[in-house]
Amino acid sequence: MMDSGMLAVMLGVSLFLGTVALGAFLWGLRSGQFDDAKKFTHGALFDSEEELNDAALKDQKRRLRGQAPQEKEN
Repeated sequence: MMDSGMLAVMLGVSLFLGTVALGAFLWGLRSGQFDDAKKFTHGALFDSEEELNDAALKDQKRRLRGQAPQEKEN
């Protein structure tokens, strides 16, 4: 049978790790780590890093001109 002291240590460690993970998640939310919704869709559309950077640059230029980005038709 498992010792109650060992059970308490396991519970304490799991609570500590859960608190650290929750803190990291909340920090990510506050710092805007999850704000880039287009990152994954652009990653699926463009194969190489160079194409992805070109697409991001074109998108930035469109924003500066005040135009909405055009959607790609499949």
